[in-house]
Amino acid sequence: MPEKVLKRLPLYASVILFCSFTNYQPAYVPVKLPELSRTYPITPVPFTDVHLTDHFWEPRIEKMFTVTLPHELDELRVTGRDENFILAALTMKTGADTAHYCTDYPFDDTDLYKVIQGISYLLEIHPDPALKARMDSLINLIAQAQMPDGYLYTAREVNPSHPQEWSGLERWINVEKLSHELYCSGHLFQAAAANYAATGDKKLLDVAIKNANLLDRTFGWGKLEKYPGHPEVELGLVSLYRVTGDKKYLELAKFFLDVRGPGGNPYEQAQKKVVDQRKAVGHAVRAGYLYSAMADVSALTGDTAYLNADNYIWQDIVSSQLYVTGGVGATSNGEAFGQPYQLPNMTAYNETCASIANVYFNERMFLSHGEGKYYDVLERTLYNALLSGLSLTGDQFFYTNPLESEGQYKRSSWFGCSCCPTNLARFIPTIGGYFYATEGNQLYINLYGANKAEIHLPHQTIYVTQQTNFPQSGNIIIHVDPERSQNFTLKLRIPGWVVNRPVPGDLYTFLPAPKSWLPAAKAFGEGSQKGKNRAGYSVQINGKSIHPLIENDYAVIQRTWKKGDKINIHFPMEVHAIAANDKVVADRDKIALQRGPLVYCLEGPDNPAGHVLNMVVNPDQKFAAVFQPNLLDGITVIRGKAEVTHNASDGKIENAKAEMTAIPYYTWANRGGHEMTVWIPTPENAGMPETVIK
Repeated sequence: MPEKVLKRLPLYASVILFCSFTNYQPAYVPVKLPELSRTYPITPVPFTDVHLTDHFWEPRIEKMFTVTLPHELDELRVTGRDENFILAALTMKTGADTAHYCTDYPFDDTDLYKVIQGISYLLEIHPDPALKARMDSLINLIAQAQMPDGYLYTAREVNPSHPQEWSGLERWINVEKLSHELYCSGHLFQAAAANYAATGDKKLLDVAIKNANLLDRTFGWGKLEKYPGHPEVELGLVSLYRVTGDKKYLELAKFFLDVRGPGGNPYEQAQKKVVDQRKAVGHAVRAGYLYSAMADVSALTGDTAYLNADNYIWQDIVSSQLYVTGGVGATSNGEAFGQPYQLPNMTAYNETCASIANVYFNERMFLSHGEGKYYDVLERTLYNALLSGLSLTGDQFFYTNPLESEGQYKRSSWFGCSCCPTNLARFIPTIGGYFYATEGNQLYINLYGANKAEIHLPHQTIYVTQQTNFPQSGNIIIHVDPERSQNFTLKLRIPGWVVNRPVPGDLYTFLPAPKSWLPAAKAFGEGSQKGKNRAGYSVQINGKSIHPLIENDYAVIQRTWKKGDKINIHFPMEVHAIAANDKVVADRDKIALQRGPLVYCLEGPDNPAGHVLNMVVNPDQKFAAVFQPNLLDGITVIRGKAEVTHNASDGKIENAKAEMTAIPYYTWANRGGHEMTVWIPTPENAGMPETVIK
């Protein structure tokens, strides 16, 4: 154990030992939240009501307990993030002004807040006394560091005369640029709301309310009229409003939206009033949080101007700013959106936090509109760009997620700016909350994967069980068990990739399948595939094929449901070759491969001589999908024919035939740094291979 960890261990050890040797049980106290006058028309089913039993997401959630969060808690200690709070409390108590801020950035407080949020979520689905004890010790540190008037920001508190350089010499003076004071508050509020909902303990919530009340006294029309340079406080204030029902928090969130722009920096999305914005610009994480907050405030206040702007911005992203993996934020210059269709591969930024923000944004757009296209983008991001940020072992991470590598990209156990690892820690436990939603007497099934769910409709509870090996297989059995027979509407999302539409719009398209490709004809469940439609998918109820109405990319099934009803779905899982819009210069005369929701890549260890950047692939071939149970925790690989370009002994460039193997993009760099590419040159591009091997 590192020396710094040993020195700080007493902060936690007594609490952990107490929990280990007593009959202590972590308390989950169901908290009744206040009724709100307005909300989204569609309501997500809470992740606590969805128990994942699959081989894909459930092990990752379990690894959060056993690997990721313990690892991140240790990193908080080793890097001094917890010590910043200790020193802040000591400075406040003694008046000494000689301590040094321990870390690099003024927003490092948020790593504690996000870890607390993640632990709180996990405790709701899996009580763990040791993890709760470590969380509670962090909450104690945070409470002790808060100043009497509610201010809490260790970057200034540790050494008020010489604060961290981004902070500014006075409170709020640099809030529109680099200080991140309000950003820190936002993450505090979200952590406090999650912690209170999970445990019923108000200690952290009281800290958050005290800080939020300070913000309310400080900011507003006729007060300090400034916006946060990094949006997040808006989402945090919405979380506090939902927990407390106090409208002043919602009104303050709205103020922070309304005071932004015009005439500010596009990097901070302040170039126009938010309701007048039509394009995605600037720092991609800031943008995703801002657009999500706009949707929240629109839903909770009834002001549709925010959602109207979001509609335009969303369309801009999916039309010209979205990577095939679902990542956003093309350039390292400002971690930002680039120009339309500027989607480089080797230098693609695609910050993991931006993918998480993109999921937040698309879920809110779905909750507002009820259209499957938003889940098409969400699913693409979730299974590819977002999941790439977390290693299979659970303790290695990517900050950026490029689509091409010469071997220079390697995973890290931590970063100086570690927003991404801690963001994953608070996101992964909530995956189950994206599977289902309700609207009145309608039940949406949005994602597929083995699970058991308890879903509350207005007049009764519906128990839903999915049996499937998705995303390896497209065969899905859904058991629908209402408490009693009742008429209600079930909406099954038909993913865009099933109907040959990889994304909404024309940024990416599936190439026509070769004539040799025939639809699969294997039996599934207890039925067969008779009754397939032109897209090749089929739906059966109790063994009988149906042809439901398709509305907004959902198969709409209205009937009187009874216990024991069973739906069989077959989604074809053919390998698709994808082409990008010709305006994407980086991807001209190249293809990417996709099977189900998974985008694939070539990586060195699976291909000849460890090289992939010199490969050329003809898309007019039949690719084979083969399950490899012992490779990268069990994956389906794609195999096909390729040519490799190399220098012959006489100095001429030659092409040689080779076997090609592709793996799911999310699994890359789990075996070290190697060559990798998502976009593969086709024969039209054969004269310009990425690399010529000598």
